[in-house]
Amino acid sequence: MTADSWPPLREELRGVEPYGAPQLDVPVQLNVNENPYPPSPAVVEDIAAAVAQAAASLNRYPDREFTELRKGLVAYLAQESGVELSPDQVWAANGSNEVMLQILQAFGGPGRTAISFAPTYSMYPEYARDAMTTYVAGRRHDDFGFDLDEAAQLIEQHRPHVVLLPSPNNPTGTALPHDVIGQLCEMTQGVVVIDEAYAEFRRAGVPSALELLSRHRNLVVTRTMSKAFALAGARLGYLAAAPEICDALRVVRLPYHLSAVTQATASAALRHADELLAKVEELRAERDRTVAWLRGQGFEVAESDANFVLFGRLDDRQALWQGLLDRGVLIRVTGPEGWLRVSVGTAEEMAAFKDALMEVGKR
Repeated sequence: MTADSWPPLREELRGVEPYGAPQLDVPVQLNVNENPYPPSPAVVEDIAAAVAQAAASLNRYPDREFTELRKGLVAYLAQESGVELSPDQVWAANGSNEVMLQILQAFGGPGRTAISFAPTYSMYPEYARDAMTTYVAGRRHDDFGFDLDEAAQLIEQHRPHVVLLPSPNNPTGTALPHDVIGQLCEMTQGVVVIDEAYAEFRRAGVPSALELLSRHRNLVVTRTMSKAFALAGARLGYLAAAPEICDALRVVRLPYHLSAVTQATASAALRHADELLAKVEELRAERDRTVAWLRGQGFEVAESDANFVLFGRLDDRQALWQGLLDRGVLIRVTGPEGWLRVSVGTAEEMAAFKDALMEVGKR
């Protein structure tokens, strides 16, 4: 080992920049798909009381099976999607990021492959890398629709152990039809992970992949409380799958991976699901208004079932992004070249975005 090789990092990690969107102190932050509406004082009070109760026994390890939280998640999914599950079909971790990493740790690994279809969530190759899993990316159609023929070829060629697909897709916002998900499950012997981080924002009539769980034992549907529940700071993600898949994740989880404070916070939030989700419809409407406005200004805009909008095609997206930032509006440079993504904020924040965009002009 030479001085130049210190510290003794894995070779494939040398020179890699850590993941992270810019965290800048600007008036209008529309870059990381957060819910712009914080929990109400009543919700904050209930969470604080639940955490205080948990604090009284922090000298003890938490319930490693997070039993009460699982019951709460099952009840919520039945209400939100009409799908009845049992607690042994639900698993949770510190954000859907940890859920995904555990899936790759359990079903990926050296000599195994995970696939997705670009444009897709930028963290997928990093999950695969961290779990020492080969990552292969196929392509979507130019309109961001899913190409089943390419998927069939890629699956036949690589025999993946994990298929990763966001629905609604990040960064485009497009949702996957049920027939596509079903065919993917039948094409592969691996697990098919449908990442529904933004599912609550889907338009009326767009179903959840949860409805397919009873038909496909290799289907995994992941969710998060960061977005619709306005709990990004709590870090609680979860999945629904066959009990055998949840059991497999126990093998790779860290001991007591969900703290008592996290469990208490999430359980308290679930008791206020109706209130916390009340703003979802408002955000949907704001999203649809934003899509229509951007198209009216001559931009190309992807159909969105999420709480963000991808728009283009731009000759110099970096210049437009910088022009907005100079005017106090932060959005995200992500997705295909020539496109930008804006999170849906409050009506006031979206008005500021539109005003700034008009000043910068189409580039």
